[in-house]
Amino acid sequence: MEKSEAERLLKRAQEAFDAEEWQQCAQAYELVLAHYPEERRSGIWWYDAALAYKFLRDWPKAYELGREAAARATRGENDPAFWNLGIAATILREWEVARDAWEGYGIPMPEGEGPVDVDGAFGMACVRLETDGAFEVVWARRLCPTRAQVVNVPFTGGRRFGEIVVHDGEPKGERVFQGRSVSVFDELVLFEPSPLPTLTVTVNAAEADDIDALVELFADRDFGAEPTSGFVLHCACCSEGSIEYEGSSVHAGAQEVALAAPEEDARLLLDQWAGEAAIGRSWSGLQLVG
Repeated sequence: MEKSEAERLLKRAQEAFDAEEWQQCAQAYELVLAHYPEERRSGIWWYDAALAYKFLRDWPKAYELGREAAARATRGENDPAFWNLGIAATILREWEVARDAWEGYGIPMPEGEGPVDVDGAFGMACVRLETDGAFEVVWARRLCPTRAQVVNVPFTGGRRFGEIVVHDGEPKGERVFQGRSVSVFDELVLFEPSPLPTLTVTVNAAEADDIDALVELFADRDFGAEPTSGFVLHCACCSEGSIEYEGSSVHAGAQEVALAAPEEDARLLLDQWAGEAAIGRSWSGLQLVG
C-alpha cells in the first residue's frame, strides 16, 4: 500500500470515527495497520480500531486489536489502551490478560488466577442497565475495575438482584447520597445472571422502621427487598448529570415492595416479619414478576 493510499484511509477512518460509523472506522484502520503496524502513530490507530470494535460490542476483535494497542502503550501511566483491553479480556474470560491489563493501567492486582474478586476494594458504583432500549440506574458492588454485582431489586423486567454486569470505565453521571458522590457507569454486558426471581408483595407497616426491618431481614439471607416508592423516573439528560438524594423514601402504611428471593423463602420471611410485631404488620398478594 502506498503512503498516499494509507493517508486517504486514515482520513476516512477519522471521519467515520467522528460520525460514529464504527464498522467503517475499524475496517479502514485495519487496512492501514496490515501494511503499517509499527509506524510512529500506529499505537493510536490500534487503539482507535479496538475502541471502534468495543462500541460495536465485537469483543473478540476488541480483544485482538486491544492487545496490539496495549503492547505499544506505556505501562503504569493510566493509558486507556490497558483499560479497554481489561474490559474485553474480562468479557471473554481471558483472566491472565485481564489481570495484566489492570496492572498495565496502574491498578495493583492481588496474587492468584481467574477472575478478580476483591469485594469492597473497589467500592460502590451505580450502573445504568440497558434492556431492550430501556434504562435503569441501580446500585452495585464493584468486584473489580469493570465487574459489579447489582444490589438493588431492578424494576425493569428481566433484570435481577445479584446479577453481575460488566460496565464501562467512563462515568456517565453521578449520584450523591449523604454527601458522598458515586459515579454512574453504562452497562456493557450481562456477565452472570442471578438465580433469584423477582416478586412483588403488598405490605402494611405501622411505622417506617417496620419497612427497614423487612429490608434487613431479607438482606441477612442475601436476598433483596425494596419499596417501589424508591423508584424515580428521570429524563436521559438528568440521568447523565448529578442527582442528589436527600434521604430515604421509606414510609409507613400500605405499599408495594419488590423482593428477590425464592417464593417459598419469601413467604417464610414475610410471615416471620409480620409475626415479630404484635400489631401493624401484614402482607398480601405475593406474586412472581420476573
